[in-house]
Amino acid sequence: MVALAVTAGAAAVPGSAHAALREPDRVEAAAPAPDRDPRRDGPRPHPSGSRPPEGVPAAVGVRLLDAPLNRRDDTRAHKYIVDHVNPGTTIRRRIVVANASQVERDVEIYPAAAEVSGKGFGYGPGRTENELVSWIRVDQTQAELGPDDETTVWVTIRVPEAAEAGERYAVVWAETAGGDGHMVKQVARAGIRVYLSVGPGGEPPSGFQIASPTGSRDRDGIPVVTAEVQNTGRRALDLTGELWLSDGPGGLSVGPVRAEARTLPLDGRTTIRIALDRRLPDGPWQARLALASGWTKRTVTGEINFGTARPAATRADRSDLVLTTGAAGSVLILLLFILYTYRRRTRQPVPIN
Repeated sequence: MVALAVTAGAAAVPGSAHAALREPDRVEAAAPAPDRDPRRDGPRPHPSGSRPPEGVPAAVGVRLLDAPLNRRDDTRAHKYIVDHVNPGTTIRRRIVVANASQVERDVEIYPAAAEVSGKGFGYGPGRTENELVSWIRVDQTQAELGPDDETTVWVTIRVPEAAEAGERYAVVWAETAGGDGHMVKQVARAGIRVYLSVGPGGEPPSGFQIASPTGSRDRDGIPVVTAEVQNTGRRALDLTGELWLSDGPGGLSVGPVRAEARTLPLDGRTTIRIALDRRLPDGPWQARLALASGWTKRTVTGEINFGTARPAATRADRSDLVLTTGAAGSVLILLLFILYTYRRRTRQPVPIN
């Protein structure tokens, strides 16, 4: 049996793997990497030391070191490999691969296919290839790392001269394996996403629209703010942002609260859903939602309310009930009065002449 834990652009579970990753100095202009094909180099020989013991959870982390100078304000480019290039271009980026477990591990580094659909950013199974994967090389395909050890790996992407225009997706993975001491083999991997746009001229525009936010409460009474988002540009989007509520009952305000959505494909739509504290009053509130994908940003505002108005039909039905009950009571009183009068008249003695 195999257990697989996957993350992207961060340390992989299980355990506190994030603690093993030290924040790097930012390098914004990648220097040339050695011009060689790592696939011919083969894996490094394993040292003569003992193999990792069973029962220690496998964990690996990966982070990006380089971002292009023209994207210093693009937050996505500091997390993923995001770029637009002309056919025939070669780009290089450095990533750091870290062993986030307590024992020595063999870590494999390789690119694999990915896609963006209505379900978000999807990873291909195993080492599935696509066109972009065939353009990617890493200068280390395997590394032996001690506990909390790390290594720097060069990723080179060579775009053919005959490449057609369009955006392509892949992931550069770092993978390691371990056992639980029984019959389960545990595989952990973490990766850096690649969003590569190819085509002559400038980069295709990115853009999106946000509908006015709305408020409601779910079945458990938790207040929720929702907003519809549509990708109107020509590149996939990774949307993150913040929500603020102000001018609430008694002058209350809330925020910022983190907002996030899955990766949006071209022409894609999704619903941003932000759950809040159930103790918040219904409102009204003034809402401001700010979202961004890289350097493309949008903000929308609107008045929301978490309460639901009582339907008019319910009030009408209750009024009809009151009127009907009142009429029935009046008829009953009238009948009782007639009966009382009749009984009194029948009991009076009849005079004898």
